[in-house]
Amino acid sequence: MQVNNETGVSQPLTELSPLLAGHDAFWHVDGAQGFGKQVEPLTDRRIDLVSISGHKIYGPKGIGALIARKRDGAFPPLTPLMFGGGQEQGLRPGTLPVPLIAGLGEAAKLALRDHATRADRCRAFRQRLLAALQPLKPLLNGDQQWALPHSVNLSLPGIPSDRAITALKGLVAVSSTSACTSHTRSPSHVLAAMGLDQQRIETSIRLSWCHLTPEPDWEAILTTLHGLRDQ
Repeated sequence: MQVNNETGVSQPLTELSPLLAGHDAFWHVDGAQGFGKQVEPLTDRRIDLVSISGHKIYGPKGIGALIARKRDGAFPPLTPLMFGGGQEQGLRPGTLPVPLIAGLGEAAKLALRDHATRADRCRAFRQRLLAALQPLKPLLNGDQQWALPHSVNLSLPGIPSDRAITALKGLVAVSSTSACTSHTRSPSHVLAAMGLDQQRIETSIRLSWCHLTPEPDWEAILTTLHGLRDQ
């Protein structure tokens, strides 16, 4: 995992790479959260496979890619999930969704071209968000030294996350876990694995944004959350 999907904290790919030097193991990196946002780590030539998702870089939904690097002239020994035709090195039969592929390609080009500008806008948005919530004394989850500027996971003491999510519904969309597990009411397994106590986990919310996110009504958000703490 290049970047954790709940905390937004990047993982030490550049530190892991030397450990695999000369080893036969194939290294696959889940780049869904970091592709197009954190460019340099994915250029490491020791990485054999990278999976990405189009909508994470504002391309079309329903399209992704598995990038495979050849080793000694041969692709990694992948096994197909679908069978039929022999196209795409025998890995994917059927007609490919050309418009979606073109959209993903263009989105990737724009993400690389505008990377610095987008990051600056997201960083400024993050600063305004944290400043607006400061009266609630939020506890930031994850090592912020390695956090990307596009999201934050924080705990609001005295405010259960399920109540915060419901109360903020008309103002801003937030979650308590990743979108992949939003259908469950189980506490975040990521925060639990980090060793956080139950109270901190149960008051945690996750917010994410991009360079196109409109400015929400911070005063209304703060007032709403203050009301929950007073109850």
